[in-house]
Amino acid sequence: MKISEFLCTKAVTSDLKATTKKEVIEELVDLLVKAGAIEKKIRNKLVETLMAREALGSTAIGQGVAIPHGKCEQVSKLTAALGISKKGIDFDSLDGEPAYIFFLLAAPIDSAGPHLKALQRITRLLKDKYFRENFKSAKDEKIILALLTQDDGQAV
Repeated sequence: MKISEFLCTKAVTSDLKATTKKEVIEELVDLLVKAGAIEKKIRNKLVETLMAREALGSTAIGQGVAIPHGKCEQVSKLTAALGISKKGIDFDSLDGEPAYIFFLLAAPIDSAGPHLKALQRITRLLKDKYFRENFKSAKDEKIILALLTQDDGQAV
């Protein structure tokens, strides 16, 4: 699975303004709404779903990466937003370090297979230290998307 299959390219930011876990989720969901990837009327429900998932255990996987994700009845297709925080945000990471790279994944209730494949793809991509560093230092969205396009070209 390629990231381009589920990432909403209009929901990417190189400069998250959020300073808390909830603000990160709200800001990324708002990017999806603004991009037309999800309807405005389901915004609050999706934020609630993602925060409920966080209450079960943090989706910050360490090394500066968090992948908030959840399944929501009102979401019609697997979609993702991506944000980079320049300052880092406490996301209750497994390694205790702040998170800088945030992939938010929203999926329909019945999409277990694609949802897991997307999580695996993102995790595999962000295990690469070189890639993470390039992401964190990206000056704008064009650079972020170029890095992803380059990696998608190598994906199987």
